[in-house]
Amino acid sequence: MLRVDQLCSFYGHAQALRDVSIEVPHGTAVGVLGPNGAGKSTLLHSISGLVRARSGSIRYKDRDITHQTPHAIVKHGIAQVPEGRRIFTQLTVLENLMMGAFTRGNNGANEDLDFVYTLFPDLAQKRGQLGGELSGGQQQMLALGRALMAKPTLLLLDEPSLGLSPLLVEQVGEAIGDIRKRMGMSILLVEQNVGLALEMVSHVYVMQSGRVTLSGDAEKIDLDEIRHAYLGQTSVARPA
Repeated sequence: MLRVDQLCSFYGHAQALRDVSIEVPHGTAVGVLGPNGAGKSTLLHSISGLVRARSGSIRYKDRDITHQTPHAIVKHGIAQVPEGRRIFTQLTVLENLMMGAFTRGNNGANEDLDFVYTLFPDLAQKRGQLGGELSGGQQQMLALGRALMAKPTLLLLDEPSLGLSPLLVEQVGEAIGDIRKRMGMSILLVEQNVGLALEMVSHVYVMQSGRVTLSGDAEKIDLDEIRHAYLGQTSVARPA
C-alpha cells in the first residue's frame, strides 16, 4: 500500500532523513522506533506532505505522492494523528471531529461520527465541550477520532502514548487495535514506547540519525540490538 524509497528530507540545510526506505503492506500495522531526533516524525511529515522530500519517492496505492500537497494526500486516504495531539482547543469536540471530515464535505460524515462516538464514549458525552477542557487522554482520543473522520485507508500515528498514564496508554492501544480490526485500516506507528509498539505491529523499523538502522518481524527482532545500539534503554520487555 505504501512504499517509501531512498527518501531524503531537509529542514533548511540540515538533513533529517537519509535514504530511508520502508513499506506498509495493505491491512498491516508497521512500527517505527528510535530516540528523539532520529527522524521518525520527519518521516511521517514527509509522507503527509508537510515536509517536502529533496530526493527519493513516496508511492501510495501505486500513485506517486512525493510532491503532492497535504490536502491532496488526505484526499487519497492518508490521515495523520500528530505528536502532541494538536486539537483545536477553542472548538468543541463535535467541531473538532467535523474538521476531520472537511475534505469529504457531508458525504457519510454523520455515520462516521456515530462510529467515533461508539469507539470513544467519552467524546459522545462531551461533544459540546471545548477541546481544551478535555483531559490528556480524551484529547488523544479526539485527535484519533478527528483523523478517522477523514475516512483514511492509512493512518499515521505519531507518539500516541506520549504524556499519558499507563492506564490511558492501555486504553489508547486498545482503541487503535479496534480501529484496525473494525476498519481493516493500515497503520504506520511512530513510538518510543517499545512494548506498546511491539504489541501492536507486525513489522518494525528502527531509526537513528535519520537512517533506518534495523528492521524485522516484530516477534523476532533482536531486543538487545534495539536497546543497546538504538534506544539506549537499560531494559526492553516484550509484552506478555
